[in-house]
Amino acid sequence: MKFGIFYEHQLPRPWTEGAEQKLFQDALRQVELADRLGIDYAWEVEHHFLEEYSHSSAPEVFLAAASQRTSRIRLGHGIVLMPPAYNHPARIAERIATLDLVSNGRVEFGTGESASRAELEGFEIDAPQRRAMWREAVEQVTNMMVMNPYPGFQGEFFSMPARNVVPKPVQKPHPPLWVACSNRETIHLAAQLGIGALTFAFIDPAEARHWVDDYYETFKRECVPIGHAVNPNIAMVTSFSCHPDHDEAVRRGLDGFRFFQFALGHHYVYGSHTWGRTSIWDHYVHVRDTMGLAMLGGGDGGIGTPDELRRHLRQFADAGVDQTVFIQQGGNNRHEHICESLELFAAEVMGEFKEGETEREAKKAASLAPYIEAAFARKQYLKALTDDEIPVCQAYGTEVAEVDIDSLPEANRQRALAMRRLTEVVAEADRRAASATA
Repeated sequence: MKFGIFYEHQLPRPWTEGAEQKLFQDALRQVELADRLGIDYAWEVEHHFLEEYSHSSAPEVFLAAASQRTSRIRLGHGIVLMPPAYNHPARIAERIATLDLVSNGRVEFGTGESASRAELEGFEIDAPQRRAMWREAVEQVTNMMVMNPYPGFQGEFFSMPARNVVPKPVQKPHPPLWVACSNRETIHLAAQLGIGALTFAFIDPAEARHWVDDYYETFKRECVPIGHAVNPNIAMVTSFSCHPDHDEAVRRGLDGFRFFQFALGHHYVYGSHTWGRTSIWDHYVHVRDTMGLAMLGGGDGGIGTPDELRRHLRQFADAGVDQTVFIQQGGNNRHEHICESLELFAAEVMGEFKEGETEREAKKAASLAPYIEAAFARKQYLKALTDDEIPVCQAYGTEVAEVDIDSLPEANRQRALAMRRLTEVVAEADRRAASATA
């Protein structure tokens, strides 16, 4: 089994001068440490307007910075918001490919549709249409990263003419695809489309096998790849705080993890929010002190001693989970404690889960190979343009021949004359070249 770390960039109120800067710089240092320790993935969300819960509105910038401070850790968008009002599909393709280039091919392309009212209505997105928007955009972004040129698209939620979207990614045909999953329905969808399931529900490890079995049974029967490659993998999140003393691990990690859950619920389920004024932290403290931490939910199995983490993670591994992702940055969890937890985990727990991982992956790939072949046999590809069908895009300057230059102001007249002369020279050179070729 592999391991990842996960960032929302949480910042509970009250906010002090320089706190956001420290938050981001600490996170970069943690990713550097994770890279040195041999942790496999660093995941970064995209959210907008979700005060305190997530100050991560530009994950491509953070991941690009992380790419220059690391050498081997995979850099995951967990996730890119795909409805076009958030991000135009061509811009997504450009950013993913650029990040893949600057990281030397280490990008994981996680996708999602969004669910919070704050974000959807903030970008004037019709919430009932978001799943269809996600599906249309994911398919076309993968086409843009692969096709040369992209033949254009007239869709329900976005349209664009034929263009060659550049640059192209290092990983061919494109970086691995993932989708955020919070329930069994989305697990089925991920499997049907050949996408990795990045599961953000805090699943009891005892239930993990049911999710895993659902995914692979669906994948084998129904997969029609939405992209040009499949990524049959399942990642599940868990809490995280590791210390030789159980009580100290709880003291360092549980409060931050419970705030993570509470703030998530505030923005997605039960909260009333006044922008720039509501203190989610104050609300959380009131609930915490009134009802206690235990009332706020489960999912705390990743908080404890190395032996306790080992037992917790073994259940995920035995269930067939490919990657466990740690929620280590939550609430007011301290940077120093996060680093100490990662170091202890890497020293005393991680090694046994890495043993035999290469063989496990090879065996899995071999067993899925015939199903993958069948899946691609069912896929309908976007038709590529023939050379004769590729449209010619004339620069605006080529229209200068139609302009009445004498009617222009003097400053513009001289520029237009020079442009016309250059256009004529280029056209004459093109005619000579074509004549010589013929």
